[in-house]
Amino acid sequence: MFNRRTALASLAGAASLALTASACGQSSVRSSEGTSVGGTVGVAMPTRSSDRWLTDGRSIVKDLKGKGYKAKLVYGDDDPKAQVSQVENLIKQRVDALIIAAIDAKSLNGVLQEAAAAHIPVISYDRLILGTKNVDYYVSFDNEMVGRMQASHIIKKLGLEDGKGPFNIELFAGSPDDNNTKYFFDGAMARLQPFLDSKQLVVPSGQTKLSRITTLRWDGPTAEKRMSGILATWYHGKKVDAVLSPYDGISRGVLSALKSDGYGSGSGLPVITGQDAEPASVKSIIAGQQSETVYKDVRELAGAAAEMVDDILKDRRPRINNRRDYNNGVKNVPAYLLQPQSLDETNYDVLIRDGYYTADELK
Repeated sequence: MFNRRTALASLAGAASLALTASACGQSSVRSSEGTSVGGTVGVAMPTRSSDRWLTDGRSIVKDLKGKGYKAKLVYGDDDPKAQVSQVENLIKQRVDALIIAAIDAKSLNGVLQEAAAAHIPVISYDRLILGTKNVDYYVSFDNEMVGRMQASHIIKKLGLEDGKGPFNIELFAGSPDDNNTKYFFDGAMARLQPFLDSKQLVVPSGQTKLSRITTLRWDGPTAEKRMSGILATWYHGKKVDAVLSPYDGISRGVLSALKSDGYGSGSGLPVITGQDAEPASVKSIIAGQQSETVYKDVRELAGAAAEMVDDILKDRRPRINNRRDYNNGVKNVPAYLLQPQSLDETNYDVLIRDGYYTADELK
């Protein structure tokens, strides 16, 4: 017997398959029904100057391609105005979604209004975009945990929980226009503050407020210059026992200043933390110079971002594990957070086991 409902369903399914096939090789248009395979995603990364952002970009493109999407990858080279222009161009090219790691957390508000008007979903990648309702999701690592790990390494190395001290420490933070800077700092200070209060840790420079210790664009030479000034002004007859550094590039700048001041030749180097497990810093850890770095497998972060895009464009609910902690000044941005890992000379080989680097790359 002829079943009208079954026949209509079959026709609808055939039509759907035909539409999907015709979309191959074309850029799909975002619609309430979702985006077919072949859609295009705009990916805006902040800089080429850091190894990690090159890895992020490559990994995102690879993972999007694996899900059937094209990607338009751009790098802003640490210029906020250039990034705004790049995102604007991606919107004009009618991309189906945007993944953005902001250079300046507040500079994108205007252009994201254009994205909203074009119904383009926006994922804030690693760095939370501030001051706008037009960011849909956030994907990152647990940023406060990064700071806590760095501080915990200092506490362990100096034996602070065993009552040792006092020790001299200097504090460095990331770029003032990057929202992650505050999370890293807050996480670290939650662990360090009790030891500062008890005077087991002392900051000879007196520079403890976040506004005094930021490093614009996370720039290593800027950190080196500041550390040199601190040593020249505050360390006559004293030695630095620890430096809280939030990022490997800053750590290497600090190390350069310390070596220029004689550390590492006659006197030992202080405990120096870091983040991102950049090859130069991992080699420094192996050589007994930088003490620690926080490993964030950005391949996993890229995969999470690609999965989130795929869910959004196919009208599925993205995976979210934090709806409370990431307020951008306008709204709580739903977030998916991954867990970082602290590495030192005892466990850096996890990078090789994970295939993040080869053994030769760390020689």
